[in-house]
Amino acid sequence: MPNPPAIILGTRPEIIKMAPIATEMGNRNLPFHLIHTGQHYSRNMSEIFLRELAMPPLDRFLDIGKGTPSQQLARCIFGLEKTFLKDPPSAILVEGDTNTVLAGALSGSKLNIPVVHVEAGLRSYDLRMPEEHNRKVTDHLSSLLLAPTKNNARTLRDEHVHGKIHVTGNTVIDACLRNMPVALKKSRIMDDLDLAQDSYALATVHRAENVDDPKVLSNFIEVFEHSPQPVLLPLHPRTVKNARRFGLWKRLSTSNNIKVIDPVGYWDFLVLMKNCSFILTDSGGIQEECTSPNIRRKCFVLRKSTERQEAVEANFAELVGVRPDGILKAVRNWWEKGARVPKGKSPFGDGKAAEKSVKLLQKARYC
Repeated sequence: MPNPPAIILGTRPEIIKMAPIATEMGNRNLPFHLIHTGQHYSRNMSEIFLRELAMPPLDRFLDIGKGTPSQQLARCIFGLEKTFLKDPPSAILVEGDTNTVLAGALSGSKLNIPVVHVEAGLRSYDLRMPEEHNRKVTDHLSSLLLAPTKNNARTLRDEHVHGKIHVTGNTVIDACLRNMPVALKKSRIMDDLDLAQDSYALATVHRAENVDDPKVLSNFIEVFEHSPQPVLLPLHPRTVKNARRFGLWKRLSTSNNIKVIDPVGYWDFLVLMKNCSFILTDSGGIQEECTSPNIRRKCFVLRKSTERQEAVEANFAELVGVRPDGILKAVRNWWEKGARVPKGKSPFGDGKAAEKSVKLLQKARYC
């Protein structure tokens, strides 16, 4: 019997997307170790997500703390290597494109431990984004690549990665389908904020290339100020810090068309997505979540590029750039034409990605 595999977490999206795999492994009585690097760790940024998604207790918390991206990466690699040398796992499971993911892949490759990349093959071809570097290097270091879509698998084949490629769908759809019923039952966010269905737009902004640029952040505030519906904005700590630093906080926090709130837990966010009229975001995962059969919301992507092209092709997402005139033109055009949402299926699978992924892990003898 091999040692259990290690599931590596570092940020909220990784918790959300790894939770269905952890649940599926638990249902099959397959042991695993759960390691959190501490890349993002606070009550709102991680703890509440671990609890609401019913993740088991962490086996190891590295607590890498704050610092530059290079400092975080170095601490991650050092902490993971120390952990793996003491108790080598059969495989290392990483998800997505964060510094935690790259550190897990590098640690595994240096120690000859197989790396499994969940959500492999995504590309924006935008090298301004550090995530693009992370996901590409991770794919080329992985032994098993779990691609959400056929397009992602084709990308991997075109790049001649050495690992085995399988199309599984995206586990974020599993998470939406499994957690929405309990979210609707337990969340009080709509009552707490005195919100009605379809009475607001939901916005999130956090990416470094956006919120670290005072011009771009000011552009986004202008968009929110002139949105055809009031904007609800759960604000990332990084964005709050920069808004204050750039002298934009008063404008942001006192606008009659913007309601700023603290980051919310997973259940609350699911409910907010389900009940909003449309979404404005620079997030990657939300471009996938908006396509879930039980959410189905139009998503305007506040970026110059996206690695979720499938959501754009299915008309759930629209890439609108970072200039206020272009963003507002796209939003108003859609709004004035009836604010319709596509009727097609999610391009990211049927909610069985975790089941397919765990079967592949078993077939590879990693668990």
